[in-house]
Amino acid sequence: MVWFACVGGSLAPVSVTSEPGASGRAVSADISAGVEYRLVRNRVIRDVERGRTLKTDVCDAHPELLRAARNVGRPTKELCPICDECRLVKVTFVFGAKLPAGGRCPGTAAELTQLCRRPEPVLCYEVEVCPECAWHHLMRKYPAGGPKARGRRKVAQ
Repeated sequence: MVWFACVGGSLAPVSVTSEPGASGRAVSADISAGVEYRLVRNRVIRDVERGRTLKTDVCDAHPELLRAARNVGRPTKELCPICDECRLVKVTFVFGAKLPAGGRCPGTAAELTQLCRRPEPVLCYEVEVCPECAWHHLMRKYPAGGPKARGRRKVAQ
């Protein structure tokens, strides 16, 4: 099956397959497509504000994610949308070949840039976390690395 994705302002073919032995990669190697989850995040926040979802259901970050947020996360200027007491922290996890099974959590922008310029393709997950109330949400995921990694622009911080 072939779908089309908007890449750089124009439509590009994207192959999606669920056949046995397929790589599961929905985007061809020459397309650098990311996925933003801000709309989902806003819906969850509205549901909490309206009482449809309990705070305890969304403030359940894993202890390792909280540890990463406290120790290597990058602080933002945004207050937590759930508790309004603490600033959110961005944590990025990088998964790919020749990396640990649990991925890498770069502690500096330079380390993240280095991982994103690897010759092997990697997949990056950017999560926002509130270290105070344990709110967390996947903000975006994007591919990096690979053969064209040296020519790509710097990763957004």
